[in-house]
Amino acid sequence: MQQRQLGKTGPLVSSIGLGCMGMSDFYSTAQDEKEAIATLHRALELGVTLLDTADMYGPHTNEALVGRAIKGKRQQVVLATKFGIMRDPSNPHARGVCGRPDYVRQAVEGSLKRLGVDEIDLYYQHRVDPSVPIEETVGALSDLVTAGKIRYIGLSEAPVALLELAHREHPITALQTEYSLWTRDVEAEILPACRRLGIGFVPYSPLGRGFLSGTLRSPEDLAPDDFRRTNPRFMGDNFAKNLALVEQVEQLAQAKGVPPSQLALAWVLAQGDDIVPIPGTKRRRYLEENIAALDVQLAPEEVAAIEAIFPFAAAAGERYGTESMATINSLR
Repeated sequence: MQQRQLGKTGPLVSSIGLGCMGMSDFYSTAQDEKEAIATLHRALELGVTLLDTADMYGPHTNEALVGRAIKGKRQQVVLATKFGIMRDPSNPHARGVCGRPDYVRQAVEGSLKRLGVDEIDLYYQHRVDPSVPIEETVGALSDLVTAGKIRYIGLSEAPVALLELAHREHPITALQTEYSLWTRDVEAEILPACRRLGIGFVPYSPLGRGFLSGTLRSPEDLAPDDFRRTNPRFMGDNFAKNLALVEQVEQLAQAKGVPPSQLALAWVLAQGDDIVPIPGTKRRRYLEENIAALDVQLAPEEVAAIEAIFPFAAAAGERYGTESMATINSLR
């Protein structure tokens, strides 16, 4: 397994990690825990070390699942989880954001217990809380580093101004933000800032929530309870417009003799050795296909051809609904 370092002083991890969210939530309530754990174990067998979860996935059930899967295998894992998005069990669609120091201390204890570990390797603030100064939240996280409860601090979907403030309070190891062929906005400011500050970059949804894999041809291909049915890019005319772009990527992939998912992942990997994507899957078959993207080498002219299909801001529709978009890149 190829490896990359997260930031200037962060851990060495596999060049591709594994996002675990879909094993427990959002894509369907019909879950297969046996296959999910088999997928996690297969990932470790193949040398994947970076596993990514969050307390809000489930909520809570995904951390417990990952904890069961890594029992007895802790030394093989760089374990990442997140806090900061609160969910109301009585209203699955309700969301809250909290970055108060007392909440940070409470949240980490819950995650440690569910994961069955004494220390979390990389602990992200899932979304910035605009009502709490970022220095206060990161200060509380810094205390957790001193206490030995977490090793490294990360942020997710944070704007450059707050990333800089946070990094002054305590070194930020990684920023996790959506990045793929159809979500390239980080190239303008966020990715250059990470490189200037020596912060690793962890793209989530590098396959566009599965759209770039070429397996979706209609919204009806999604489970009735799949959250993507309410995602703007998967709805109405947007779906058709985005599918037309993906079909062009499929043609390039076919010419190269690889699946479109591997071509899309290879493009993300080619954007820099400081980038560690975490494609999510709950099946061994797709896990193995994703890891094989590491063997796909792209010539400069191939990168140019891919980017000609998916230039900056080519995708139709916002990447989240209105409520969720309001929590992205939030300023104080």
